[in-house]
Amino acid sequence: MKISTKGRYALTIMIDIAKGNGEYVSLKTIAEDENISLKYLEKIMTNLKKNNLVTSSTGHTGGYKLNKEPKDYKIGEIIKAADENLDVVTCLKDKNCNKINNCKLNSISVPKKACRRNMAFFPRL
Repeated sequence: MKISTKGRYALTIMIDIAKGNGEYVSLKTIAEDENISLKYLEKIMTNLKKNNLVTSSTGHTGGYKLNKEPKDYKIGEIIKAADENLDVVTCLKDKNCNKINNCKLNSISVPKKACRRNMAFFPRL
């Protein structure tokens, strides 16, 4: 699976926040430490917060912290929250895939026309 830039940055953000040991971590600090645009990180953080992976606080000592223990997060949930898409094959998006009769997934006993339904487990990585 190829992870997008947003996905990689989301993982980086979550690791940096986890290193804060339960304290709020400034997004500006993460942007400076990782040499990533603050504006770009803000967009990613919006998705992470919307998906309830982090909580935020404003003010001088504000920032972001994890909503649960680092060990309780799954990489897939972080990437999905950032990207909102973990489709590893295009047929997961295309309900009318024109390659269903020649699908390589058939070689692993995935029934034709059930490909999308059976591949739905990928977002739970």
